[in-house]
Amino acid sequence: MTILKAAQEDLPRIQRSEALYSRALGLIPAATQTLAKGPGQFVRGVAPKYLARGRGARVWDVDGNEYLDFSMAVGPLSLGYCYPAVDDAVRAQLADGITFSLMHPLEVEVAELVRDVVPGAESVRYSKTGADVTSAAVRLARAATGREKVLCCGYHGWHDWFIATTDRSAGIPAAARELSFTVPYNDLEAALASIDRETACVILEPATFEAPKPGYLEGLRGACDAAGALLVFDEMWTGFRLALGGAQERFGVRADLACFSKAIANGMPLGVLTGRRDVMALLEKDVFFFTTFGGEALSLAAAKATIGEMRAKGVPAQLARLGRRLKEGYDALARGCGLERVTACVGFDCRTMVTFDASAGNPLVLKSLVQQELLRRRILWQGFHNLSFSHTEADVDETLAAYAEVLTILKGAIERKDADRRLLGTPVEPVFRRTSSFNTRPAPAARA
Repeated sequence: MTILKAAQEDLPRIQRSEALYSRALGLIPAATQTLAKGPGQFVRGVAPKYLARGRGARVWDVDGNEYLDFSMAVGPLSLGYCYPAVDDAVRAQLADGITFSLMHPLEVEVAELVRDVVPGAESVRYSKTGADVTSAAVRLARAATGREKVLCCGYHGWHDWFIATTDRSAGIPAAARELSFTVPYNDLEAALASIDRETACVILEPATFEAPKPGYLEGLRGACDAAGALLVFDEMWTGFRLALGGAQERFGVRADLACFSKAIANGMPLGVLTGRRDVMALLEKDVFFFTTFGGEALSLAAAKATIGEMRAKGVPAQLARLGRRLKEGYDALARGCGLERVTACVGFDCRTMVTFDASAGNPLVLKSLVQQELLRRRILWQGFHNLSFSHTEADVDETLAAYAEVLTILKGAIERKDADRRLLGTPVEPVFRRTSSFNTRPAPAARA
């Protein structure tokens, strides 16, 4: 694709990013460790591919370009890059050691903190990733109930039991594919039709960008109780952001097991499984879930500092306040441009998403054009606002000023039907969450 010099002169120069990407091709499958960070989620040829450092709410790519970041490492940086209290705690622990030959006191201290802030966290177990702990929760549910079928609602990681429900299920045994099913969010009737005496658990993201309808989570709780199944909350996004105690605190519905990662350690790798003591007690002998790095001390030190900062400074409330101003500001700008039926900012205040209506054009092309123009204004954006405690009022002002200009460009592109021709690179690809077999229920015979 030929790019006119005048059109690209304000865009970031990304030669080093492209050179690194060329080296990665053929060496690293898909060139990325996480699809959400990969080149498919950015306008290729326009967006940087590699970041070198970050501080607060800003990042610098390998070519030296500075950006205001609204991805925040796809969620984990709840406090911000290089947050002093967390980094100091990690450095202090590093001076004493990382992984030890016996258990470390931080394992107890962080478990006590989690118990204090998360409703129903009667027992606590650590691992390194969200997929680890959601998979452990499913294994526990199967052991506790003596059943095998799992109902999923949301995205839960890369392990067989969940990926069996998607179009990336190569390598997964047929038997695994026959035991996992999905149900649509906020459709209590569909869930009730699927939960039966063969269901081990219902695992769901209790909220993403859509709020649960009145009675939805309560209905799931009641249905699981009636069927003898467990209710599991995947709180990767809701934990320590929506409220300090996550969705259980926010919505007042208790899960049997709850899984956390992302925001709990401000970027250090830590997964946490919590829940009922009687169920978690199966981890003593019956259910095997142990890992060498579960007690790795740097991540636990980071978690202790992160939870401490969140409690002391009311971080969830601050995220909501700034996010509400950003969401309302975006929608006001859209109305001012006459685009209120085309684009909107939706979701919970602490984490919002910009949507585009297909009636105005291909939503991915419209999103790509907005992303391209925000990059021109040095804002790193994937369609989301993952707020951190390091974002400021001035950052919101800067972002709304950029949106004012970009939405005017978007309006012109929609009126002239030339959004695709304004793109200077390849549009972003559909997000991974859209899978070919999503919302598949158990066969009627299995529900009988």
